[in-house]
Amino acid sequence: MSERMFESIYREIFPFWEKISDTDREYICQNSYDVTYPKGQNIHDGSECSGVIIVRSGSLRLYIMSEEGKDITLYRLHKGDLCMLSASCVLSAVTFEVFVDAEEDSQCCLISGPVFAAVSDRNPDVRIFALETAVSRFSDVMWVLQQILFMSLDKRLAIFLYDEAVRTGSDTIALTHGQIARYMGSAREVVSRMLKYFGSEGIVKVSRGGVIILDKKRLRKLTL
Repeated sequence: MSERMFESIYREIFPFWEKISDTDREYICQNSYDVTYPKGQNIHDGSECSGVIIVRSGSLRLYIMSEEGKDITLYRLHKGDLCMLSASCVLSAVTFEVFVDAEEDSQCCLISGPVFAAVSDRNPDVRIFALETAVSRFSDVMWVLQQILFMSLDKRLAIFLYDEAVRTGSDTIALTHGQIARYMGSAREVVSRMLKYFGSEGIVKVSRGGVIILDKKRLRKLTL
């Protein structure tokens, strides 16, 4: 991808773009990369500053992992979303390890972390944007923790299915029980039992390839 194409993308995404110097804009574009991550690839393992990631197509999953290998999904990124937590050198206050995997084949723009950090140090508008982006994602993280700690599984599952249907614009959720469980921070067997219960109530239809929502009104009531 040419520097001109990177600049076109960044002008749409970054509110600070016109406020920084031509030199800094050029510096960012020269240190940007068009990267395709295959499904299942680990993009960021928390050990270094991978950089700022912008999703052009596909889907990424951000998660934390315990010493025993259990992971909890914090949130997912889709087309047009930006990942700032993978650039620890930009946000030095973020001291916990965040992992990023490609959930499907994903095409992304990757901005060098040290380069973005250097521009951020010179420009308060860039620094403010990075912090505001991180804070907005922390609200997503707190929502996940609130669900895990304080909500019943049936409500959590109903929220996940309903939100996924709204996001995709389809009543067919093309995810396996294992994927749903991973996104919810639960066990596959537990999610399967709850899906079976939803199926017996006529709320969903469960198949090997996914879940079909049959009664969205009743599903919505379970989320309240």
